[in-house]
Amino acid sequence: MSGEDNASLQRDEVEALAAIYGDDWCVVDADHHIYCIQITDGQDKPQWTVCIQVILPENYPSEAPPEYQLNAPWLRGEERLQLEAALADLYCENIGESIIYLWTEKIREMLQNKISSSDEVDLEALRQVTISTETDHGDDDFDPELVEISSTVSEHGTENGSDCECPAIAHGECVTDRRSTFQPHLAPVFHRSQVKMVLDKLCENKKIANATHNILAYRIVQRHPQKSPIVIQGCEDDGETHAGSRMLHLLQILDVENVMVVVSRWYGGIHLGPDRFKHINNCTRTILDQSDYIKDKEEKKGPKAKSSAEKKKR
Repeated sequence: MSGEDNASLQRDEVEALAAIYGDDWCVVDADHHIYCIQITDGQDKPQWTVCIQVILPENYPSEAPPEYQLNAPWLRGEERLQLEAALADLYCENIGESIIYLWTEKIREMLQNKISSSDEVDLEALRQVTISTETDHGDDDFDPELVEISSTVSEHGTENGSDCECPAIAHGECVTDRRSTFQPHLAPVFHRSQVKMVLDKLCENKKIANATHNILAYRIVQRHPQKSPIVIQGCEDDGETHAGSRMLHLLQILDVENVMVVVSRWYGGIHLGPDRFKHINNCTRTILDQSDYIKDKEEKKGPKAKSSAEKKKR
């Protein structure tokens, strides 16, 4: 089969999928044939959801399958392996045919089976939350308008009443490397309940909801008179292993307080290796700096050290 035949079949398949899935279908990057489908268990209020991102190579469907990534925080370990094996078997049974619709409905069938088997997963347990006393951490070609860029947050909010309101969210600029795109988002948070509020608010944006990964880290410092500060902090990899813990470590090193950062990544089909962590951390640091969360080194040292530093300059 020629490349033109494959291209024609791909166009027909994309049109059909867009018609079938409507708002659940998302074109991530038409030029590079990257698409995403949100799949739910079919309930009015879905309990289980998976996003599958597919990249159509030039020789699909005649010679090769689509590349894909499954995005769901709860889909891990043996359950993920079983689903991936089922998708591989389905492809082998239909080599040379359009496969995305069959894959999508197979995933939906798995989600519906989870309901019937009454399996329950505590999603909150996936948040790697730790509570501790304060310690000294030492000194240690994609559409760029994915999300409208808003002005950064200059006022970090107030603690009173903030637990029942979703904080204002700032969106940083996109960074693109080998067709993968990264974008940071930041919000002031004073209570753990606001972390979910911010994430839910971000996911109201279709592009963000369909990102391959939405990696997050937050750090809340509660100060009390005559008591040691309490640090409430946590992170979530969202499928990008170790990325959330690296972001949290950066927040600790920078000693930032009462802030949450989410970095969305749209995978472009080319593995970046360790560079992906560099982009995630750089995005995190940049939006923290733009939003005035990074303290001046001289300010952190105190007035005496600052005075000493000024004398040296003279």
